[in-house]
Amino acid sequence: MEMREPTANVACSIWRHQSVTDGKRAVPVETAISFTYDGGSYAVMMATPQNLEDFALGFSFTEGLVSSSADIREFDIVEHDVGIELRMWLVEPRAAILSARRRYLAGPTGCGLCGMDSLHEAVRQPARVGNRQCFTQAEIMRALELLPPRQELNRQTRAVHAAAFWRPDSGLVAVREDVGRHNALDKLAGALLRDAMPAHTGMVLLTSRVSVEMVQKSAALGAPVIVAVSAPTALAVRTAEAAGITLVAIARDDGFEVFTHVQRIKHATEAVTHVA
Repeated sequence: MEMREPTANVACSIWRHQSVTDGKRAVPVETAISFTYDGGSYAVMMATPQNLEDFALGFSFTEGLVSSSADIREFDIVEHDVGIELRMWLVEPRAAILSARRRYLAGPTGCGLCGMDSLHEAVRQPARVGNRQCFTQAEIMRALELLPPRQELNRQTRAVHAAAFWRPDSGLVAVREDVGRHNALDKLAGALLRDAMPAHTGMVLLTSRVSVEMVQKSAALGAPVIVAVSAPTALAVRTAEAAGITLVAIARDDGFEVFTHVQRIKHATEAVTHVA
């Protein structure tokens, strides 16, 4: 259930060729989205108010709060004047694990140990992605070619990121958009989980730069390859290397650059392993 429109038309002055006219522009809506679990607030994100069920599940999964949709026993979308609440109740033992985490976070603040733990959490090493899935250069270029026509919200606004999933047997199977690149990837994660689509069978496509969080979230899904149109950070490259993920970036019409685990990318004449 979507509570608000993802775009809004706003007035603007259009300056072209030394003339000025009044006009309107479609811009993305940015809304405060609150995640609450078992009656307690966990996080608030600024996001585009669409695909909220996917967002709730995907964020919960990449945060390590749930392992599947079955761990959420009840879910409601509650609209407030200042934003939208994604209200979830977890099954046991997930609820008990979250409760223990909350008790830990509610301990003394301002101490060195608490700060140190937060730093380690921020750069935590993801689980290693170890399958033998390979792709050709032509498949990567084809996947990139299919993405722009599916970015409906970006066509209207030119202001949102997309995260998508491509499989060799079925093409582009899911696309999610948001003003936040992390949000778009969380929404994609939720869509794949709800459809029971195993991420190890394809590639994650990103229209944004690749930061460490994007690698961590993709690793949580088990995606063997990330393809991004922009550049990675140094920490993202190190994390992808450690996670066993092939990181492809600067992906444009004329080619791309491979930063980690290049063995998964093959020429068209080479044998390619596609894992079901």
